[in-house]
Amino acid sequence: MAALAGSDGPVQLRVVGCHGGETPKHRTCAFLLDERLAIDAGSLTSGLDLPLQCKLEAVLVSHSHLDHVRDLATIADNRAQIGCPPLQVVGTKATLDVLRRHFFNDLLWPDFTCIPSKKEPTIVYRTLKPETRVVIAGFGVRAVPVTHTIDTSAFIVDKDGAAVAYSGDTGPTDRLWHALAEEKDLRALLMEVSFPNELQRLATLSGHHTPQTLLKDLKKYHRPKDLPTLLYHIKPAFQAEVEKQCAKLKGVELTVLSLGEQILL
Repeated sequence: MAALAGSDGPVQLRVVGCHGGETPKHRTCAFLLDERLAIDAGSLTSGLDLPLQCKLEAVLVSHSHLDHVRDLATIADNRAQIGCPPLQVVGTKATLDVLRRHFFNDLLWPDFTCIPSKKEPTIVYRTLKPETRVVIAGFGVRAVPVTHTIDTSAFIVDKDGAAVAYSGDTGPTDRLWHALAEEKDLRALLMEVSFPNELQRLATLSGHHTPQTLLKDLKKYHRPKDLPTLLYHIKPAFQAEVEKQCAKLKGVELTVLSLGEQILL
């Protein structure tokens, strides 16, 4: 895989969590780019030590389902105690509204936008307008709507003209592939697949992919065989079966991600 070169060299992807559920051997989704920018927060504290938690500048939140936001609670608590700079929590208006009302609401969890004070908060919200590129933690970021059961975004993250994409939770979708086709130097796609083909009905109801729908979607991209596709979000109960089915897919370049991997993009 060619490197996603930045001013300081290739960008490092750290796989903190990459599963669609949790056991002692599986962690929910959280990825780091250069240890500064996180994508989703399912395992930011269960998978990172305190120095790495404090090093983060921002978290891109694809949607508000618990397995993607859960460790925002504990990383906010830890960072408040350590005295880290404010952590940017970044997402669309719909996603951030859910976090305000139902998560950091002083009922389920303290409102860390006011702790230790409003002038010195532990977290700050930053709203993304879909399809609009902004700079966050030194990276260009664009949110692209995908098809899930609630408002959900994919992210296209770029540095010095090269890009990597993250699908977010999604079943069959369309706009993402048009957006990816616009990228002149797309180095990799982190793509969800959750259930085996035999559970297609459940996958469809819950807004996720099976290997068979994954293949159809990847072929919406103009050069699927040339796009390194890094698979995540497999449900722990079906890990072996989904991997076996994905290995049989033709005309695509697939790799199943593992906990703790560090990949130069």
